[in-house]
Formats: sequence, structure tokens, C-alpha cells
Amino acid sequence: MTPNGKIYMLTGMSFLVGTSQFAIVGILATVAASVGVSISAAGQLITVFALSNAMGTPLVILATAKTDRRQQLLLALTIILVGCGLMAIPGFGFLLMAYVVLGIGAGVFVVTAYATAATLAPPGRQGRAMSNVSLGFSASLVFGVPIGRVVAAAYDWQVIFWAIGLLTLLSLFAVARVIPAMSVEGPVPLGKQLALLKNPNIALALAVTLFVFIAYSMMNTYITPFLTHVVMIGKGQISVVLFALGMASLMGSKLGGVLSDRIGTRRTLLSDMVIHALVLVLLSIMAGTRVAAIPLLMLWATAAWTFGPTQNFNLLSLAPEVSGMVLSLNSSFVQLGFAMGAAVGGIAVGSSIRAISWLGAVSVAVAFGIACIAFSRARTSQSRTPR
Repeated sequence: MTPNGKIYMLTGMSFLVGTSQFAIVGILATVAASVGVSISAAGQLITVFALSNAMGTPLVILATAKTDRRQQLLLALTIILVGCGLMAIPGFGFLLMAYVVLGIGAGVFVVTAYATAATLAPPGRQGRAMSNVSLGFSASLVFGVPIGRVVAAAYDWQVIFWAIGLLTLLSLFAVARVIPAMSVEGPVPLGKQLALLKNPNIALALAVTLFVFIAYSMMNTYITPFLTHVVMIGKGQISVVLFALGMASLMGSKLGGVLSDRIGTRRTLLSDMVIHALVLVLLSIMAGTRVAAIPLLMLWATAAWTFGPTQNFNLLSLAPEVSGMVLSLNSSFVQLGFAMGAAVGGIAVGSSIRAISWLGAVSVAVAFGIACIAFSRARTSQSRTPR
């Protein structure tokens, strides 16, 4: 198989891994009913996935730093396979355990797949190779969530994870056969990575990431009950809406790069957060009107995913000499945002589903305020730098 073929194989596997995280979003009510818990309790599956991803991944990567990348990929896929196997055991406790395991496996796979794709790519095409792997995860939002909902409606929600488990097993054989052994760089100690937080500009930027993704997670985790009980969308139409939101997410990812090039990273981030917050406020007021709610939700998804690549560009400009470490930290803060958003959203849903859009708007407003402070600090430091 050619190097490009191997990279596209990793792209397909990244779609599989992304689906293991996002598929439950479209079937949250079904999962909750099957294990006898509330929707807010079922939403905590996203919390434990994200926390284990953010906290467990660096530890596993450090522990396996002396192994080659093929072995790391095989380990990650094996962990995911174990997580899918735990889904077969009845009970909410085992379901939580399964999501902890899946979170660790997915995190290790993501980190290793990016590095593997960059190594396989010819010189000058590493960025394109890594973006191809990223495309797999983005596609899981577009196709994985609605496909999971269709499968759950036709069969049972656990069938989704049995299918993921089977495809993961096939992926294990494919990696063992196709991906060559590759040496890895020396591990970066966790303490050295966390030392970056002592840089005020980086710390503020990561705080912006955290609050934006808290807002996104609150709405995204409970999007199905929001569509059902607030927007009054029929169950048969939800898959179509979720597919449309996935497409809007892809558009947002592309838009972030285009706007950053044309109007600059700072303007893109600030204007994006203003739109994000305003849309969430309007959603809380107009969500009962379907004609207004669907376009607003599309705009919300676009704004949320415009932020991602733009923030990556911003962080790279702050610390280009340690780009890998700072992007890794940003990924951890994204997952922490997912965890906190699902947890806070679960509490809010217990009283009012509409509350998640208000709380999301407040969280984005906090992110906007922090971003203004960060950019003001950066301008001040630049003006004091002697020319």
C-alpha cells in the first residue's frame, strides 16, 4: 500500500474513533431509557469520556514512549475494542466504565495517528496528511451521529458499538499488516508541558478554549432532547437535522481558516464568539419557532467549529517553538470543556432544557472577556518591545 493509502486508512479509522465519542449524542434519550437513568445522568457518559481522554491519554503516551508508533496504534485500538466489549455487560456502571476506556483509547489513537500520518507523508505535505486524519473526526460529526440514530431506531443502540468493535478488530489486523514500525521521538515530560501554563498569554488562550467548548458541549450533548422538547422536531426528522448540523460544523472548520487568512486571527476569534453568544441567546428565545430555530442551530454549529482551527492558529503564533506541546494542551482543554459542559448541562436539563442555551451564552461571553484581556496584553507587550 502506498503512503497515501496508509494515511487514508488512518482517516477511516479516525472516523470510527470519532463515532465512538459522538454517536451517543443522537441517541441519548434511548440510552438513558435502556439503562434506567435520567437523560442528565446519561449525559455524564460524555463527561467521563472527555475526562479520561484529557487525563489518561498523556499518561499512556508517556508510559509507552519507548514503543514504536505501530505498537501504540495497536494498543489504542485494543483499548477501544475492550471498551466496546464492556458495552455488552448490562448496567449503567459498566456503561460508564466502557466510556472511560473508550476515552483513553480514542485519545491515544488521535495523538498517534497524527504523528504517524506526518511521518508517512513526503516532505512538505505533513500538514495536509494531518488534516486528512482530522477530516475523519469531522466526518464522524456529519455522518456518525445520524447513522448511529438510524441504526438505533432499526435495531438497538448497542448494535452501533458492536459494529464499531468489529471494525476496530479489522483495523487491528490492518495496522499490524500495513503500518511499518516507526521510531518515536523522546517523550516530553508532563511537567514540561504543564510549565507552559506559566506563560500568561498561553494560559489565557487555553481558558478561552475551555469556556467556548463548555458552551458547545452543553448544547451538543443534549441536542436531541432540545430538538424534541423545545424545537418540537419529530423523531423521524431529528437525523436529518443532525446531519445538517454536521455539515454546518464542516463548513465552520473551513471558514475558520479562510477568515483567519483574510481578516486576521484576532478579529475572527472575537467576531466568532460574539455571533456564537448571540445565537445562543436567540435560541433560548425563539427555539419554539421551528422556522427560526433550525437556521439558528445551523449558525451555532458553524460558529462553534469556526473557533477550532482559528484558535489553533492563534496558539501557534503564541508559541511556535513548542507548537506540538501547546496544541496537545489545547486538545486536553477541549476535552475538559466537553466534560464540564456535559456535567453543567446535565444539572441544567434537570430543571429546564432551555437553560442550556442561556448558560452556553454566558460561557461564551466569559471566553470573549478573557480573549479581550489576552489580546490587550499582547498589544501592550508588542508596543513595549524595542524595534
